[in-house]
This record gives sequence, structure tokens and C-alpha cells, in this order.
Amino acid sequence: MDIVLEVFDTFLFDRLYAAALPGSVAEYGAQRIGHATPTFSSMRELPTSVHPAKQLWKLEPSEYAFMSTWPRDNIWRQTLSLYLITWLFGLVVYFICATLSYYLIFDHATFTHPKYLKNQVALEIKQASIALPIMAVFTVPFFVGEVRGYAKLYDAPADAPFWLYNILQFPFFICFTDFFIYWIHRGLHHPRVYKTLHKPHHKWIMPTPFASHAFHPVDGFAQSVPYHVFPYIFPLNKVAYIILFAFINVWTVFIRKFCPSLFPRPASSASSVSSLVHYIGLEGLFDVVADDGEYVANSRIINGAACHTMHHLYFNYNYGQFTTIWDRFGGSYRKPNEELFRRESKMSKQEWERQCKEMETVQKEVEGDDDRDYDDEARRLQKKVL
Repeated sequence: MDIVLEVFDTFLFDRLYAAALPGSVAEYGAQRIGHATPTFSSMRELPTSVHPAKQLWKLEPSEYAFMSTWPRDNIWRQTLSLYLITWLFGLVVYFICATLSYYLIFDHATFTHPKYLKNQVALEIKQASIALPIMAVFTVPFFVGEVRGYAKLYDAPADAPFWLYNILQFPFFICFTDFFIYWIHRGLHHPRVYKTLHKPHHKWIMPTPFASHAFHPVDGFAQSVPYHVFPYIFPLNKVAYIILFAFINVWTVFIRKFCPSLFPRPASSASSVSSLVHYIGLEGLFDVVADDGEYVANSRIINGAACHTMHHLYFNYNYGQFTTIWDRFGGSYRKPNEELFRRESKMSKQEWERQCKEMETVQKEVEGDDDRDYDDEARRLQKKVL
């Protein structure tokens, strides 16, 4: 996180802190001599020496970096800065990713599903907007610890435990977090905590991309803990850290109702992909569907959007974040219905009635009475479409 903080300090926060908390001429001179550093993540024993977040490149600090009573390595400044980044920049990333997915990929025919809620997108955005600033409070201590050098983040590839680790850290991070998020997510479905913590996210039976961060704050933070714990236990390259967190944010949005059918492929193309998958022996990983359905592939290993749709429809299945491995070990895996991969059957009244009947049975067992407000307009559109 120190790279991100250095960028924000250089282009934004130095000027803000210099204006809000201006220092005296003497303080300016002392800082100028010492050259306040953005973080001590790599050199905690020299907190006032010049030490950029990356060895290979550095952002030259402007004069504003030395003009505040809160220098860059001040813990209170770091805490406030990281909170604003986590909250406001996180909100910007959420809206960008969700909006792009909503307009370019998401299947808007979902609006006519009988379990689509009244004003659902607005409610999802409201829930996410409430959750993000509170989740940021819980998250910032991890980030502060990182920039102050308590995590095992390393800079150059040569600093890795061994060279191959620079590559292995990516699948290792995915496997580590996938395992723990599975058990955290499954624990959130326990009756003692589900209604309080996790039901706000399961309010969305047919989620849109804006549901990606529409959690109870404690729920959202709990499922993010493995991401933050990893660099305190295992070495992680600073650039890999940023890449992985960017990937996580994109994955979190696109796992909800990923809809490649808006970019139709010819059947021959899908057939060619299926042949290739079979030829190279990966049919155990992917079952590519040739029809112009909502999902391109029904993966047996990757916990993609089809699996997550099953989770929101039927509650007690497919808890994994990235893979189905732990669901298979834990007996909670449910293969997505074949109807989801054929647009004609997926959008049929018969399929929706079957989905609703099973969903209502499970929902009654898990939640009791259904207090959701379903959209009468959706029912009207459904009748018009069907």
C-alpha cells in the first residue's frame, strides 16, 4: 500500500496537508534537510531519510511535502490518508467497475425476473455506500501496519525467498484466500449470524453488478480479512500486491451476473473452443457451452458467475470465492443448472417458476418469512416479454 500512498501524497495529499496544517519556517527547514519519507515499509530504522516506495523508480517530492506539521511519516497523517484512499478511491473503483459491467455486460432482461426487487439498483448502491466507509475503518489498521514496515512486502524480485516465488506468489495468494474465505462465508450462513450479518447481501436474489459491495460492513470486512492477513504471514511483492487487489475488485463485480451473451459468438466458434479444450485435455476444467446463453463456460473448477448465481438463488451452495474446490470438499458444491447456459430456457416462464418455487422453499427454511419488496413493474414487464 506504500506505493499507492506515495502516489497520492505526491499528487494530492502534500498540498492538502500543507494548506490545512502548515508548518513553521524552522520545521520546513528541518524536514527539508531530513527529507520526510512517505513510509518506512522498507527502512523503519531511518524514518526521516529519503526512501521511495520503490527502488526502481521514485516520485520526486515537491516543496509541499515539507510544508506541513504532519510530515509524510506521521502515523496520524498516514492513517487519515489511507482511510480516505480506502473509502473514497474504493467508492470510485466500485462505481467504475459496476457501471461498466452494468452497461456493457449485465443482462438487463434480469429486470423482468419475478425475484428482482423494487428499486433494486438504488438499494444496492445505497447499501454499498453505507458499508464502504465503515469497512474502511476496519481495514485501515492493516494498511497502516504495511506502510510502517510490519508486513512482509518486498520490493525487487531479487528480494523474494527464491526467484520462482515471484511467480508462485500469485496462485499461492489465490489458494490461501480462497480457502479461508470459503470457511468465513460458510460461517456467515450459520443461523446465529446469518440474519444479522449476511442477509443484507442475500437480499438480492438476482444481483446486479452494483451488489458487489452491497454488504453489511462487518460481513464485507470479514470476507476481506484473508487478503489483508496474507502479506503479514507470507512475502508478497509490492507490485504483485497492487495487481492482486485490482484483480479482486474486478472479480468481485464481474462474478455477479457476467453476461457474455451481449457479445454473441457464432456457434462454430464455441464448437472450436470446445474441440480445443477437449484436445488439450482440459475438459475437466471447462465445459464450454455452444449455445448463445448467459454464461460462456460452465467451469468445474472456477467459481464463476454461474456458480454465484446458484448461491444467490439457493443460499446454501457455492461459498467459494475463486474456485469450487472447497465446496466440493465441504459438500456444498452445486453445479449450475444447464438452463442457465441456454438463453431460450433461461428466460422462459417455466424456468423462472421452477427457480422461484425451489428458491422460496429454501428461503423459508433459511430466513423464515420473506420480507423483500418485489417489483410489480418487473412482473408487468415479464408478462409483456413472455
